[in-house]
Amino acid sequence: MKPSLAPGAAGRKVLTVDHGRCIAFMGPENAVYATPHMVSDVEYAIRDFLLRHLDPGEDSVGTRVVIDHLAATPVGMKVTLEFRVAAVEGRNVRCAFTVRDEVEECGRGEHVRFVVDVAKTAERLARKRARIA
Repeated sequence: MKPSLAPGAAGRKVLTVDHGRCIAFMGPENAVYATPHMVSDVEYAIRDFLLRHLDPGEDSVGTRVVIDHLAATPVGMKVTLEFRVAAVEGRNVRCAFTVRDEVEECGRGEHVRFVVDVAKTAERLARKRARIA
């Protein structure tokens, strides 16, 4: 990890809520941003942000998401995800985030990621797969 990965480091991502990010079970007129897609968007936005603060061969994996989905966002609206590093504890990185659509705050919470060595992770996974082979 680079020294730039410290509390206060912040980022943002803007995206458009397309049909693939929406619930479909209440009909097309009620297509709104689905909570699982909001979680995924937050995870990937923070991961991409953290990559700039990691050393070659490092990546991060999500270990915890706490989210309040506060308001419905219709398909076609833009949302802005804003996040900041709240704490770095060893290889655990805790981030606070908000999600705003063009009208109001629609989500907020906390996401924790764990910084991993990609090669060591591959070795651990290979050993685990070998145990069931």
